[in-house]
Amino acid sequence: MRKVILKILSCLKVLSLVSFLLIAASGTALSLTFPIPSLELNVETATTPEEVAVVLEIIALLTVLALAPAILILMTPFTRLIVVFHFLRQAMGTQSSPPNQVIVGLALFMTFFIIKPVATQIYQESLNPYLERQISYEVAFEQAQIPIRKFLLNNTRENDLALFIKGADIKKPETREDVSLLVLIPAYVISELKTAFIIGFVLYIPFLVIDMVVASVLLAMGMMMLPPVMISLPFKLMLFVLVDGWNLISGSLLKSFGV
Repeated sequence: MRKVILKILSCLKVLSLVSFLLIAASGTALSLTFPIPSLELNVETATTPEEVAVVLEIIALLTVLALAPAILILMTPFTRLIVVFHFLRQAMGTQSSPPNQVIVGLALFMTFFIIKPVATQIYQESLNPYLERQISYEVAFEQAQIPIRKFLLNNTRENDLALFIKGADIKKPETREDVSLLVLIPAYVISELKTAFIIGFVLYIPFLVIDMVVASVLLAMGMMMLPPVMISLPFKLMLFVLVDGWNLISGSLLKSFGV
């Protein structure tokens, strides 16, 4: 028995030695094959104004990237589109179908489709000349505001714009070009919300009529324990498919932006 135990201990020692050698060899191989790079961050004094300008451009770019979601939501048609699609799903009573990812993706790509002329004009008249050093940063910023301001003003109600001009306690702008974006953007957002809620109300009416008819028929037949939603949902889906609802709603939304 003692000899057996000694043999087992000797085998364990050999196995542990072999494992240690394998681990050491693998670590050496990894260190030779995949060297770990070092990263250093240095803060040095700028020697030329151009170096300071490059740093400021990087900071401005990072700031824009951080604010990109807010810019996308508040200065594009995304707000109206996503609210209308949400109301449509609620009116149909399909709960989570289509899922949020599909609705957000559709609203996002339709936003790119609608805003493409504005983005193209900004690139041609502002961004591209600035990157080619043909105009300064101030001129590029002023040029970029022109198409953005035009798009926002075309989709903003005058009473909403007057509300924020009065609240800001500033002089009444004489022309459309004098309207500040700090006043125009919130006015545009509440105008978009109002338009989206109006469209949502109109979408609710046909589906509400179907629900009322189905509920009345079930009540007249004495089927009070049967949920009306189970009967009305197939009829609402059939109506939506027969009228080609997605094409109709998407086309109406595009036309509402002048596309």
